[in-house]
Amino acid sequence: MAQLLTVILPVFLLIAAGYVATRTGSFPVSAVGGLMNFTQRFAFPCLLFRAVSGFDISEEFHAPLLLTYYLAATICFALGAVGARLLGRNAQDAVVIGFCCLFSNTLMMGLPITERAFGPDALEANFAIIAMHAPFCYTLGILAMELVRARETGLNAAKLAGQIGRQVLRNPLVIALMAGFVVNLAALPVPEVARVVIDMMATAAVPAALFAVGGVLVQYKLEGDWRLIVMICAITLAVHPALVWIFGSQAGLAPDAFRSALITAAVAPGINAYVFSDIYDRAKRTAASSVLITTSVSLLTIWFWLGLLP
Repeated sequence: MAQLLTVILPVFLLIAAGYVATRTGSFPVSAVGGLMNFTQRFAFPCLLFRAVSGFDISEEFHAPLLLTYYLAATICFALGAVGARLLGRNAQDAVVIGFCCLFSNTLMMGLPITERAFGPDALEANFAIIAMHAPFCYTLGILAMELVRARETGLNAAKLAGQIGRQVLRNPLVIALMAGFVVNLAALPVPEVARVVIDMMATAAVPAALFAVGGVLVQYKLEGDWRLIVMICAITLAVHPALVWIFGSQAGLAPDAFRSALITAAVAPGINAYVFSDIYDRAKRTAASSVLITTSVSLLTIWFWLGLLP
């Protein structure tokens, strides 16, 4: 019970504050998009740039950690897509459902819960996973969707590669990560004034994002195919962390890396699950409802997984 009160509940109370403020009109709905845009395009890129530019890449980017997390995530993507097909959805809808099972809310939930549970020094493995998250997930999702769409017109490899590249490389998080890697690998100095500004922006990222998530959830309605929503909940909140537990144990991950990987896998799908569905205009109601339901249910499931960790 102490973990629920001191680690998980503050994160969800901040989300709830954004939800209540937006629902009651204290915080206008029109401002939610601006706040979310601020966190996604400015604050979180600064947070990621600061993290990647400053840590030991050779120490943190080791294959067992990344293989553990992303093998489990890829299996969940496949399970979601195949499950959607078995439940009667077309191939494009199935890719969106698979993406909902793939894209965890690594930044807005994984980071603050890990930090509150184990301290800021336990976040290095989180950042290693996050550094690959958007490029990997969007590349996989876009590749699968474009392959499905290309079946009707014939596969154009150059066009497909260009579509994937444009979607991934114009993501501010990816741009920030690439810049962080360049600064890190080239040992480039960051001016003190710039570092102070980046630190200030990074500090605002998590609380502003959690409040914005609450505001975004107000705009979602509980509708869609409930069979798919339940399946997404089961895969994202149970299957994904269970697979990470199995793979991480077999790989002999260090305790800090194991905890970070498990908590990151155990959180609900991120808002990007709905963004992806909106890009292709497929399964939008199911994607939106799954984000809302899994975020609420994860209050208890994350508590369960935390209770199993040493």
